[in-house]
Amino acid sequence: MHKMVPIGTPADADLVVAAQHGDVGALGLLLARHQPTMRAVALSILGYGPEAEDALQDAALVALRRVADIRDPHAVMPWLHAVVRNTCRMHLRSKTPVPVSDVESVLPSAVERDPAALLDTHGMRDWVWCAIEELSPALRLVTILRYFTGITAYDQLAEVCGVPIGTVRSRLSQARSKLHDALLKTADLAHDDVAVLTRSHRHLAKQMLDAAHRGTCDPALVPQWNPALEIIWPQGKHTHGFDYLIGAMDRDFNDGVRQRLINVVASREVVIWETDLISPPDDPFHCPPALAWVQFLRDGRVSRLRMFHAPRTTLPAPAA
Repeated sequence: MHKMVPIGTPADADLVVAAQHGDVGALGLLLARHQPTMRAVALSILGYGPEAEDALQDAALVALRRVADIRDPHAVMPWLHAVVRNTCRMHLRSKTPVPVSDVESVLPSAVERDPAALLDTHGMRDWVWCAIEELSPALRLVTILRYFTGITAYDQLAEVCGVPIGTVRSRLSQARSKLHDALLKTADLAHDDVAVLTRSHRHLAKQMLDAAHRGTCDPALVPQWNPALEIIWPQGKHTHGFDYLIGAMDRDFNDGVRQRLINVVASREVVIWETDLISPPDDPFHCPPALAWVQFLRDGRVSRLRMFHAPRTTLPAPAA
């Protein structure tokens, strides 16, 4: 049950408590109340221009996800200012604005830093995801990747989405500006149980990877994947059906490569698995360090799959 904001002119602390109990209206009022000073912080760091506006919108999205982590409701203004400062610094370093590592003084010491895991603990997670579903498919994909996976750099997002970097920037800007309106629009609607959806897809991911590690991944594909599956591989290769995918996984299995599931992000139409790629001990640079399976669903089944390899940060030593 949501704890609604008190009638009248509520104090910040009352709004925080109501927002932490899932009242989207309280959170919207809280952000609107502090928007002028949040903007001032952004302008003081980034100056006038689109970067400051982007950072402010990023800060609002961080607050939407992290409001349940505010330890002292009376300290919400410095917390919001710290969020803005951190997003500005991350924009300057061209990194993702989450997680918010600069606000240790106002966060519980044991808070989990993964944004997807945080969302699972919040009462507002379902209406956040419902709002994301209201975005167009193109905006939804780049938003999910940017804020809920490890694929955050603009060049990586461009590769996964198959568009230029400038288009990624434009889509993120549109998504940020639309998400708040979408959240308000969907606040009173019935929502999917995101935790259940994510657990279901995590189970499917584990089932398939476990089968692949036994060298028997074919049966695991059939129930939830369309036989006419289109796959876009790194470097742009396209294949259709399961044969090439099964062959690639069999080759990896025979070479001693294993995948370790580290993250699952699930919505009604897009599901993303993130895995570590573990090279065999005698060939530590056999494969890239990580892989993202970006899956596009139609009628509940995967109809298109885009594979994305994380860039290698350490190069193999030159041969003697």
